[in-house]
Amino acid sequence: MEQNIEMQAYNHRVPIQIRFNDVDRYGHVNNNSYFAYYDLGKEDYLCTVLDKYYRANDVVPVIASIKADFIAPIFYGDPIVVETAVSHIGQRSFTLAQQAVNTETGVVLCRCQTVMVCFSVKGQCSADMPDFFREAIERFEGKNLSHKPA
Repeated sequence: MEQNIEMQAYNHRVPIQIRFNDVDRYGHVNNNSYFAYYDLGKEDYLCTVLDKYYRANDVVPVIASIKADFIAPIFYGDPIVVETAVSHIGQRSFTLAQQAVNTETGVVLCRCQTVMVCFSVKGQCSADMPDFFREAIERFEGKNLSHKPA
């Protein structure tokens, strides 16, 4: 993972309920379940930052790439929160940094990086990021994340 994820400030947190079927025979959460947790964080972040009706727009963000680093196991009953932030905004995409954290110990258990591409539902192709996406994300994150040429 890129080093900036470890230095990322997170303004958005979602508590995660670990379900019985998330746990494998070794007593820890199966790696596949982490992606469902990160999806909950993504959706809540986008609804909070963009608007809960953001999917009604023609241009919506879709996952283009996702990578996770599993650091330590999560066990059934662990108090877990997923933290989410946007670390970069491009012309047609943005990068989400996420991490799963044990709230009792403060230990980061997994980190994830997802590239979201803006996609036109009508045109069925990638599209420029709407200005209101960019503005809302930068306002929420409290910093300029765009790297547009001057």
